[in-house]
Amino acid sequence: MVAMAVSVSFRTYLLEQLGRIRPVTARAMFGGLCFFAEGRAFALADDGVLYFKVDATNRPDFEAAGMGPFLPFGDPGKPMGYYELPEDVLEDADELARWMAKAIAVAERAKAKAKPKAKPKAPAAPKGPAKPGTRGSSRR
Repeated sequence: MVAMAVSVSFRTYLLEQLGRIRPVTARAMFGGLCFFAEGRAFALADDGVLYFKVDATNRPDFEAAGMGPFLPFGDPGKPMGYYELPEDVLEDADELARWMAKAIAVAERAKAKAKPKAKPKAPAAPKGPAKPGTRGSSRR
Protein backbone atom coordinates (compact mmCIF):
# COMPACT_ATOMS: atom_id res chain seq x y z
CA MET A 1 0.00 0.00 0.00
CA VAL A 2 1.33 3.47 -0.94
CA ALA A 3 1.48 6.03 1.89
CA MET A 4 -0.34 9.28 1.29
CA ALA A 5 1.55 12.52 1.94
CA VAL A 6 -1.69 14.09 3.24
CA SER A 7 -4.31 11.99 4.98
CA VAL A 8 -8.00 12.41 4.25
CA SER A 9 -8.61 13.50 7.83
CA PHE A 10 -5.85 16.16 7.69
CA ARG A 11 -7.21 17.44 4.37
CA THR A 12 -10.72 17.65 5.86
CA TYR A 13 -9.41 19.43 8.96
CA LEU A 14 -7.47 21.99 6.89
CA LEU A 15 -10.43 22.68 4.61
CA GLU A 16 -12.63 23.24 7.68
CA GLN A 17 -10.15 25.53 9.43
CA LEU A 18 -9.26 27.58 6.35
CA GLY A 19 -12.88 27.58 5.17
CA ARG A 20 -13.95 29.33 8.39
CA ILE A 21 -12.01 32.36 7.15
CA ARG A 22 -12.92 32.37 3.47
CA PRO A 23 -13.87 29.93 0.73
CA VAL A 24 -10.96 27.67 -0.24
CA THR A 25 -10.44 24.69 -2.48
CA ALA A 26 -7.71 22.04 -2.48
CA ARG A 27 -6.16 20.11 -5.30
CA ALA A 28 -3.75 17.19 -5.13
CA MET A 29 -0.35 18.18 -6.48
CA PHE A 30 2.97 16.33 -6.43
CA GLY A 31 1.93 14.01 -3.62
CA GLY A 32 0.65 16.82 -1.40
CA LEU A 33 -2.14 19.38 -1.55
CA CYS A 34 -2.30 22.90 -2.91
CA PHE A 35 -4.89 25.28 -1.43
CA PHE A 36 -6.52 28.06 -3.42
CA ALA A 37 -8.49 31.16 -2.44
CA GLU A 38 -9.84 33.49 -5.08
CA GLY A 39 -7.98 31.48 -7.71
CA ARG A 40 -4.64 32.03 -5.95
CA ALA A 41 -2.40 29.19 -4.72
CA PHE A 42 -1.57 30.40 -1.22
CA ALA A 43 -0.82 27.23 0.77
CA LEU A 44 0.62 23.73 0.50
CA ALA A 45 0.22 20.69 2.72
CA ASP A 46 2.65 17.80 2.79
CA ASP A 47 3.44 15.09 5.36
CA GLY A 48 1.00 16.50 7.90
CA VAL A 49 2.34 20.07 7.71
CA LEU A 50 0.66 23.21 6.33
CA TYR A 51 2.81 25.83 4.60
CA PHE A 52 1.79 29.36 3.53
CA LYS A 53 3.19 31.30 0.59
CA VAL A 54 5.82 33.89 1.56
CA ASP A 55 7.86 36.75 0.20
CA ALA A 56 9.84 39.56 1.85
CA THR A 57 6.62 41.07 3.27
CA ASN A 58 5.54 38.13 5.45
CA ARG A 59 8.60 35.84 5.74
CA PRO A 60 9.76 37.69 8.91
CA ASP A 61 6.50 36.65 10.65
CA PHE A 62 7.32 32.98 10.03
CA GLU A 63 10.96 33.36 11.00
CA ALA A 64 10.02 35.21 14.22
CA ALA A 65 7.77 32.24 15.08
CA GLY A 66 10.69 29.85 14.47
CA MET A 67 9.15 28.34 11.34
CA GLY A 68 11.19 27.11 8.39
CA PRO A 69 10.73 26.80 4.64
CA PHE A 70 9.20 23.95 2.69
CA LEU A 71 12.12 21.86 1.40
CA PRO A 72 10.58 19.26 -0.92
CA PHE A 73 13.98 18.02 -2.09
CA GLY A 74 15.71 18.34 1.29
CA ASP A 75 18.18 20.94 -0.01
CA PRO A 76 18.26 24.03 2.26
CA GLY A 77 19.81 25.93 -0.64
CA LYS A 78 16.66 25.46 -2.72
CA PRO A 79 13.67 26.34 -0.52
CA MET A 80 10.28 26.92 -2.10
CA GLY A 81 8.42 30.15 -1.39
CA TYR A 82 6.36 28.54 1.37
CA TYR A 83 6.95 28.42 5.14
CA GLU A 84 5.45 26.19 7.80
CA LEU A 85 2.44 27.75 9.52
CA PRO A 86 2.65 27.73 13.34
CA GLU A 87 0.12 25.19 14.67
CA ASP A 88 -1.42 27.66 17.12
CA VAL A 89 -2.29 30.02 14.25
CA LEU A 90 -4.42 27.31 12.66
CA GLU A 91 -6.51 27.10 15.85
CA ASP A 92 -7.05 30.88 16.27
CA ALA A 93 -9.51 32.25 13.69
CA ASP A 94 -8.40 35.88 14.10
CA GLU A 95 -4.71 35.03 13.72
CA LEU A 96 -5.43 32.63 10.87
CA ALA A 97 -7.35 35.35 9.03
CA ARG A 98 -4.34 37.70 9.27
CA TRP A 99 -1.81 35.10 8.16
CA MET A 100 -4.08 33.89 5.33
CA ALA A 101 -4.68 37.43 4.04
CA LYS A 102 -0.92 38.01 3.85
CA ALA A 103 -0.28 34.69 2.08
CA ILE A 104 -3.08 35.34 -0.42
CA ALA A 105 -1.66 38.83 -1.08
CA VAL A 106 1.75 37.25 -1.76
CA ALA A 107 0.11 34.79 -4.18
CA GLU A 108 -1.71 37.66 -5.88
CA ARG A 109 1.52 39.62 -6.38
CA ALA A 110 3.30 36.52 -7.67
CA LYS A 111 0.52 35.80 -10.14
CA ALA A 112 0.52 39.41 -11.37
CA LYS A 113 4.30 39.29 -11.78
CA ALA A 114 4.11 36.03 -13.73
CA LYS A 115 1.60 37.30 -16.28
CA PRO A 116 3.40 38.11 -19.53
CA LYS A 117 2.77 41.58 -20.82
CA ALA A 118 0.76 41.66 -24.02
CA LYS A 119 2.94 42.57 -26.97
CA PRO A 120 1.49 45.11 -29.39
CA LYS A 121 0.37 43.45 -32.57
CA ALA A 122 2.38 44.22 -35.67
CA PRO A 123 0.35 45.92 -38.40
CA ALA A 124 -0.94 43.47 -40.98
CA ALA A 125 0.95 43.40 -44.26
CA PRO A 126 -0.98 45.04 -47.09
CA LYS A 127 -2.71 42.53 -49.28
CA GLY A 128 -2.02 42.63 -52.97
CA PRO A 129 -4.53 41.86 -55.67
CA ALA A 130 -5.94 38.34 -55.50
CA LYS A 131 -4.65 35.84 -58.02
CA PRO A 132 -7.19 34.29 -60.37
CA GLY A 133 -8.55 31.00 -59.10
CA THR A 134 -7.77 31.67 -55.43
CA ARG A 135 -10.01 32.66 -52.58
CA GLY A 136 -10.81 36.32 -52.58
CA SER A 137 -10.53 36.53 -56.36
CA SER A 138 -12.90 38.93 -58.00
CA ARG A 139 -13.37 36.50 -60.93
CA ARG A 140 -16.45 34.34 -60.72
